[in-house]
Amino acid sequence: MHKLILTCCLLLLFQGCRQADRVQPHENNTLHLDLTGRLSTLDPAKSYDTISANIIYQTYETLFQYHYLKRPYVLIPLLAEKMPEVSDDGLTYTISLKKNVQYHNSPAFQGNKRFVTAHDFINQFKRLAFKPVDSAGWSAFDGKIVGLNNFRKIAGKDQQKFNELNIEGLQAPDKHTLVIKLIAPYPQFIYLLSMTFTTPIPSEVITHYKNDLSKVVVGTGPFELKKYNEDKDIILTKFANFHTEKYPGQGDRLANSWGLLKDAGSKLPFLNKVVFSHFKKGEKKWDLFLKHKIEILSLPLKFYKTAMTPLGRLKPELKNKGVRVFISPTLTSWWLSFNMKDPIVGKNEKLRKAIAHAVDVETYITKFTHNLGLKANSIFAPGVPGYDPTRELKYQYNLKKAKTLLAQAGYPGGKGLPTLTYSVRGTSEAINKQAIFIQKQLAQIGIKITIDRNSFNQFLKKSNQGKLQFWYDGWVMDFPDAGNTLQLLSKKSFPPGPNATFYSNPKVEKLFEEYTKLSNLEEKQKLMEEIENIIENDQPWIMLFYARNYILYHAQLKNYRHSDVIFNYVKYLKF
Repeated sequence: MHKLILTCCLLLLFQGCRQADRVQPHENNTLHLDLTGRLSTLDPAKSYDTISANIIYQTYETLFQYHYLKRPYVLIPLLAEKMPEVSDDGLTYTISLKKNVQYHNSPAFQGNKRFVTAHDFINQFKRLAFKPVDSAGWSAFDGKIVGLNNFRKIAGKDQQKFNELNIEGLQAPDKHTLVIKLIAPYPQFIYLLSMTFTTPIPSEVITHYKNDLSKVVVGTGPFELKKYNEDKDIILTKFANFHTEKYPGQGDRLANSWGLLKDAGSKLPFLNKVVFSHFKKGEKKWDLFLKHKIEILSLPLKFYKTAMTPLGRLKPELKNKGVRVFISPTLTSWWLSFNMKDPIVGKNEKLRKAIAHAVDVETYITKFTHNLGLKANSIFAPGVPGYDPTRELKYQYNLKKAKTLLAQAGYPGGKGLPTLTYSVRGTSEAINKQAIFIQKQLAQIGIKITIDRNSFNQFLKKSNQGKLQFWYDGWVMDFPDAGNTLQLLSKKSFPPGPNATFYSNPKVEKLFEEYTKLSNLEEKQKLMEEIENIIENDQPWIMLFYARNYILYHAQLKNYRHSDVIFNYVKYLKF
């Protein structure tokens, strides 16, 4: 394969004139960004949230990456020299690696320079399978690579066996060639090689840090970790020995019309330093953005009317100050989840359906997204190949039906039903108000809710431990394919994987397995519909809305283009 083009198209609306900048570039060529929550980990084998991804994708690199300026999305080589050679039966991937790619300095290397080898990738595949690492990415590779599951079983928790055991399906015939053998054809496998689950990790690093990379970074990325403070700033600095990578020389129509190709051929990265800071309050973020102390800001909902006109345009006073806005549909979906192992909500389908009919989703969208959210009609997001815009969910806001279903569930008027626990995933004022809204909605049919308040890290911990009962959840897609959504409801993705609901249906598992082997869109779409019908009947989720992003940034920041799936964007930015 010379290139892989996804059939999903993301339409972006750009607002703002291209007048001369009125603000001087930042001192010392430093970019300040907002980190929306506390960091959960720096380990690329464990990270599966957007907050940690913001750091990891700037410091680690993958075999392949998405072209920054092309839509539909196109995968191109990064650490790979070229796109993989795939055997006719789809089982063997032969990948040639770039040479002279140096790692960041680390005590693990004892003062020596260390360069990427094919075996470093094998180390990371081992880490995904090794139980003590507790990788969130394991579910994506479970049953995919010849011998990997057997390695997981035999190695157990023994680090010596981890070091010594070989894996039949992972071979390094020389330092710069990686061969991966799959158990069965899996056309989506190439996407996994663009995720940091498969970034290279040297053996010396594993030994020095005892296979715990949660608070250190030894990558090959354009930026290296300078300072890590969980409660304050995370500082990245330009890696002086970063291998040669140049700004794209081609782009789509929008990239050309927005002038995003002016730096074509220039060496990356442009910035000297990147500072990520976490601020809990929207007022603080807004103030810092206006003072140019944050350069890019996802518009807080409470400031929507401050920034935007009733027609959805950026207000002139901000526009004249050099503020610009991206308005884009996303590959992000939000819903309410049930723990299917819970003895109350998980074992009572009628109860889950009663709750689904008791939530006024349209009012929720109005109150908490200023009507920016698009009401969901499917578990699949718009932009995913095979998404059906005509589909309608089988549950709608209907209190009469909700009460009937609650009685059928064995709890007429809520009598006899224990108080349910609704867990939140952050500490913001908006999240608290959302929880209170759900609490009041269910009280209308006699269901009592207690709100379990958590920081995002506490929420993730409870999620991984299966300690959630009922909660607000969402997903930013790793790649635009329905399989990336369906894995969230697969048994193979039980925690520490992303299936926090513990939902598992044998029919769904079988059909999903069939889906992963297909490349024909029409065939995939038929299976998507069949699978969704089963899932919707089981009701592990109550779909709410698809997000739309309003991203503000200062015009002095050049080359910015928002994307839901491109996390390594910082290397392209400049003042």
